[in-house]
Amino acid sequence: MASPSQQLPPGWAAEWDPPSQRYLFIQASTGRSQWEIPTPAPVQPIDHAPSVSPPPSMTHHGKRRQYAAGQTQVYYGAGDALGDQYGGLSVPQQQQQQQPAATAQLFTPGLAAEGGFAGQQQVPQASYYAPQQEPQYINAPGFGQEPTYHPPNAPIHQLTDQFGQMGMGQKPLHLTTTNLLTSPPDPRELVRPPPEIRLPANACITTSPFANADPSYQRCTINAIPTTSSMLNKSKIPLGLVITPYRTLKEGEPPVPVVTDTVIARCRRCRTYINPYVQFIDNGNRWRCCMCSMSNEVPQLFDWDQIRNQPGDRWARDELNHSVVEFVAPTEYMVRPPQPAVYVILIDVSHTAVQSGMVATATRTILENLDRIPNEDERTKVAIIAYDISLYFFSMPPGTTESTMLVVSDVDDVFLPKPTDLLINLTEARQSLESLLGRINDMFQDNHTVGSAMGPALQAGFKLMAPIGGKIMVLSSSLPNIGAGSLKNREDLKILGTSKESGLLQAASPFYKTFAIECSRAQVSVDMFLFSAAYQDVASLACLPHYTSGQTYFYPAFNAARSEDAIKFAHEFGEVLAMPIMLEAVMRVRASKGLRMASFHGNFFVRSTDLLAMPAVPTDQSYAIEIQIEDTLTQPFVVMQTAVLHTTCHGERRIRVITLALPTTSSLTEVFASADQVAITTLLANKAVERSLTHKLEDARDAVHQRLVEILSSYKSSMTSAGAGANAQLAISENLRMLPVLVLGLLKNVGIRQSAQIPPDLTAYAQALLTTLPSQTLIPYIHPTFFSLHNMQPEAGTVGEQGVIWPTPLPLTSERLERHGLYLIEDGQTIFLWIGRDAVPQLIMDVFNLPNYEVLRGGKTTLPVLDNDFSQRVNAIIQKTREMRRGVYYPHLYVVKEDGEPPLRLWALSCLIQDRADVLPSYQQFIGQLKDKVNGANNY
Repeated sequence: MASPSQQLPPGWAAEWDPPSQRYLFIQASTGRSQWEIPTPAPVQPIDHAPSVSPPPSMTHHGKRRQYAAGQTQVYYGAGDALGDQYGGLSVPQQQQQQQPAATAQLFTPGLAAEGGFAGQQQVPQASYYAPQQEPQYINAPGFGQEPTYHPPNAPIHQLTDQFGQMGMGQKPLHLTTTNLLTSPPDPRELVRPPPEIRLPANACITTSPFANADPSYQRCTINAIPTTSSMLNKSKIPLGLVITPYRTLKEGEPPVPVVTDTVIARCRRCRTYINPYVQFIDNGNRWRCCMCSMSNEVPQLFDWDQIRNQPGDRWARDELNHSVVEFVAPTEYMVRPPQPAVYVILIDVSHTAVQSGMVATATRTILENLDRIPNEDERTKVAIIAYDISLYFFSMPPGTTESTMLVVSDVDDVFLPKPTDLLINLTEARQSLESLLGRINDMFQDNHTVGSAMGPALQAGFKLMAPIGGKIMVLSSSLPNIGAGSLKNREDLKILGTSKESGLLQAASPFYKTFAIECSRAQVSVDMFLFSAAYQDVASLACLPHYTSGQTYFYPAFNAARSEDAIKFAHEFGEVLAMPIMLEAVMRVRASKGLRMASFHGNFFVRSTDLLAMPAVPTDQSYAIEIQIEDTLTQPFVVMQTAVLHTTCHGERRIRVITLALPTTSSLTEVFASADQVAITTLLANKAVERSLTHKLEDARDAVHQRLVEILSSYKSSMTSAGAGANAQLAISENLRMLPVLVLGLLKNVGIRQSAQIPPDLTAYAQALLTTLPSQTLIPYIHPTFFSLHNMQPEAGTVGEQGVIWPTPLPLTSERLERHGLYLIEDGQTIFLWIGRDAVPQLIMDVFNLPNYEVLRGGKTTLPVLDNDFSQRVNAIIQKTREMRRGVYYPHLYVVKEDGEPPLRLWALSCLIQDRADVLPSYQQFIGQLKDKVNGANNY
């Protein structure tokens, strides 16, 4: 049979289907397929304008530039009834009367609704967004053919309906295939919950809505676990857990329930804690473990209410109704009595540290936060050690306001100059500590010493607290170059972007790993606050937090004379001081028979095969664990349980238990339909950083890219009619539609991107963030948020029932940047306010209180709050951006002018990850490359 492609209408392709021995016809733009020969459709006019602006206004104002339609009227008062949206068009009443209701249509290049283009040519729009509906997105003109955008959840590819008989009795997850070539990324999908967990009937003994772990505590990359490792390997989706055991609670969130009666029921064989997925047998006298099926006795006091001293209701117990619960631990869970919280703060007082204002800002911040340092039981201890090329100890006798400075110049053999009064009780010696903090900056104001004995200072702090354990906070403004742990400047611009670059990301001195392991053994955690304007070897110094469950904070070129720098550091340092840390912690993750925890990623030290030692667990730090399927899973669901034994900062030994139950399936369809793209990206980020350290940065990028190609190839061969042959589409399930753009964002992230311009300190710090940020913060760090402010909907920036109302997020492409516009781009670490060169004076006046664009200066800034509605809405959005995510980070705000300083412009534009940058492809090119690789892959 001859190919009928000559008779096909434009946009259709014919593919030979060997089983049926006839042609299958596929519409390239939608992915729709049919057996009948398609008939030509009437041609709709398509516009290829390079901008999403409505047509410009025809009103001229002398030599003024032309703005978007209605722009000049908004700012130059051409009508009383005009709205207040910047760049938004307020339609004159005559035109509004002519315009039918509900016909407002987004005009996007390459997308044409029926009669849409003609209507847009005739009637100006009230805004970029159609009322009462979510806007449509496209990356750029020339994305391919003239594609039709299908909203989320719309069935695009019907061929998958014949696949997938589910392996369990529950209602199957619906798998919807989407064509990545014609279905552009929608940023709103990233805030939607992961695929639903559909457990078999009667899997849970309670109807409580809290019986399964909230994804903010623990989420799995696949929410329906394949029964065999061969099926998991066939899907190519990595199986892993992302855990944030101590996340902060926002206002209105329920606290973690605490079981105070010390009745802890655990399986005798596998040591699993009792949870909502066990079964009670033998008239309720015994319970069967949900992991190993062992039969265990119910503890005698399990049904006794110790508070009221009467029989209690078993079914009301928190551990049977909540997946996240804390037990107050009895003495058998203690190696020693709970220790007090200890904070030793090491302050660099060298010339650069004092001159930058770091010392003054740090001491003032400690002073202002003394009441916030956890001290409920009044046992908390504090010590201050200053250092340059010598060590300066401060003796603070309790009950006085006096303090004595003791200098130790022999940094090769560190000793404590006094046995007492160096580590003081915060409550008893409060007055002398306050007096000292007010004087430290003045003491070293004229210090001209250059050099840093950080290593000896760490050893001194360790000697001071080793018997107890606790937290060391190091504040350093220069490269350590004296005594133990001294480092040399190894920054070599010639090897940036080459295969040798990964060497700069590994510790230069073995001191930092060996000392970190020593600290871990003594229950000492280290936080690093780094401020240097020059090379500081963040890669080496970050080893200490990495192995001691601490965190690294980096403030390059810190200068407290800029209020923005001082505010950011003071906020973050204050939050770290006030953080309710968990001390002397060990974490273990258990799973049902057949599953094994294979590898661990995050800031901790693996003490035995699966016991993670964490001297002090900060809140909102995330960990990723890869899981292997060792044996065929025969049970209808599996359980994964994380247990963290710790001492609270007010001296109580507790166990936090987080339980996650997931169904098993023998259907590859359900594996794909249940995949969690956010958890997959978080796991891939952790794996990429580890690979860049053990191999090369290039290997890390290749491994991530290859894993994405394999997932797409597996989906194409298993879930679509194309099988192993070439295909005009690039198919993936709807719930994984954002995975390619997330992977592209990861490949373009400073932590692993290919570039000869990124200093190794910035790369090392980015890698520290990639491996510690929880998913809620990591995803915007990889895939920034992009808002258009000048034409945001009227309610955006105002307070609604759920707090501040957000503008609609835009796709990350500069195609959306208008010359007259004001935009916000943020990644959780930095906020950019992009202002177009043709922004009219009224916009500049309303936001910046300046007469025009020319006098506006770009760079780090604090936005004024002005007495006008638009200024208050923009400030509300910026404030909400800084507050909404978990963690201590306080992002800087930069004003970026369209024709401003090139480095700042490029930095802001690098957040628009769907654009081409340097040697890195645009999203369209990336999707094209993936399609070629998937069609050329001979893996199956």
